[in-house]
Amino acid sequence: MRRRFAGILGLGILIASASAFGSPSALKPFERGTWQSVLKGHAGRPMLVHFWGVTCGPCKVELPLLGKFAKDHPEIDVVTVSADLVPNLPAATQSMLDKAGLSSTENFIFSDGFVERLRFEIDPAWQGDIPRTMLFSRDGTVTTIEGSAEIPDLETWSAQQRSTR
Repeated sequence: MRRRFAGILGLGILIASASAFGSPSALKPFERGTWQSVLKGHAGRPMLVHFWGVTCGPCKVELPLLGKFAKDHPEIDVVTVSADLVPNLPAATQSMLDKAGLSSTENFIFSDGFVERLRFEIDPAWQGDIPRTMLFSRDGTVTTIEGSAEIPDLETWSAQQRSTR
């Protein structure tokens, strides 16, 4: 009887783990090496990567605008990274993403206590200011926006991506 219970419990844990990590809306841990995986996974496609935080006032205003942008531009890969300097709260992070309409995008949360190392992997010159948006063109050209991204600027960039197909 014990073995059967352990087997059923193990199967339940396996299913719960698969559903938690397999769905696009699940927050993924952003650890050492994640940045290179993101870049490799989206190579050759236009990608917007937005770094934000739960405690960032401008981020709270910007997230819903990015949610609408992502919905209106399915040809752009949108990735968000919660990069707060304070300890991240996954539930609050996921709630903000859901409310902003970004739950179907690829979403990460810094999950290494040494956040400076994570930032250095992304950009050695980045001091951690958020919001921060990086736009990756098909050809690999990167444009970095420090502070809030203006939607008209994102629209212009998106139109350029469509014209370079």
